[in-house]
Amino acid sequence: MSELTHFDEHGRARMVDVGGKDETRRRAVARGEVHMKPDTLAMIEAGEAGKGDVLGVAEIAGIMASKRTSELIPLCHPLPLTSVQLMLSPDRARGVVEIEGTVETTGKTGVEMEALTAVSVAALTVYDMVKAVDRGMVIGDIRLEEKTGGKSGDWKRG
Repeated sequence: MSELTHFDEHGRARMVDVGGKDETRRRAVARGEVHMKPDTLAMIEAGEAGKGDVLGVAEIAGIMASKRTSELIPLCHPLPLTSVQLMLSPDRARGVVEIEGTVETTGKTGVEMEALTAVSVAALTVYDMVKAVDRGMVIGDIRLEEKTGGKSGDWKRG
């Protein structure tokens, strides 16, 4: 197990110094889901939600959130993102909206937190936009699927 880097030798929180690291191309993919009633999902797909285009608004919200990750997560470095893509896909058979976020940059630290933030905020936006008709929705299974670049190399969920 690697040493935790967000604490100094005295146990105090610190932002990791990445100044000496090489810039590399970095990419992270995260996924998550919003489980809901079949009628709620049908309403979203039909574009009949009272607040508008649920999936479109959630996509924009997730992209915007990824760009603000360093303002939301303590000790997270601000990064110049080169690409953020969010896909929200209804799955009628399972009664879920599946969310996938892919974030890229060329930099000294990875974009895992930005991808996870994008997916999380997109899921919260789906919930917010249709909570009036389905307060029992469940947001879950938010996870990193893969990351590439950096000193630690590539990683993919098995």
